[in-house]
Amino acid sequence: MELTLGTPALLFSTVSLLMIAFTNRFVALASLIRELHEKHQQSPNDTFVIQIQNLRLRVRLIRNMQIITVVSLLMSVICMFLLFMGNEYLARWFFGLAIILQSIALSLSVWEISISTHALTIELSDMEIFEKK
Repeated sequence: MELTLGTPALLFSTVSLLMIAFTNRFVALASLIRELHEKHQQSPNDTFVIQIQNLRLRVRLIRNMQIITVVSLLMSVICMFLLFMGNEYLARWFFGLAIILQSIALSLSVWEISISTHALTIELSDMEIFEKK
């Protein structure tokens, strides 16, 4: 496979889309955390504490996804610089690392989505129990 300057540049659009998606998730979670915090201040409840712990994990995952994605972008830039300098061997390693980091960020995203889905399932089950009564 020939590695040209355009090859690592392909990752730039992917990184931009990932960062937008991760930032949107972060903003939504921050809003939900503030809302739960306010509700807990008004009426302390163990359910709120458990939900906030779940959200804390999700925020950490999103932070890690963002950091890993940015490092992936940095590896792509270094790869392009190495190609520019004529060091294709080392550039291949940086490009491979950039792809691996994006894969890790996407895997963390799947984990965060599964946590989110599980939390929503619990919320819906509470509603279903209420409707059966």
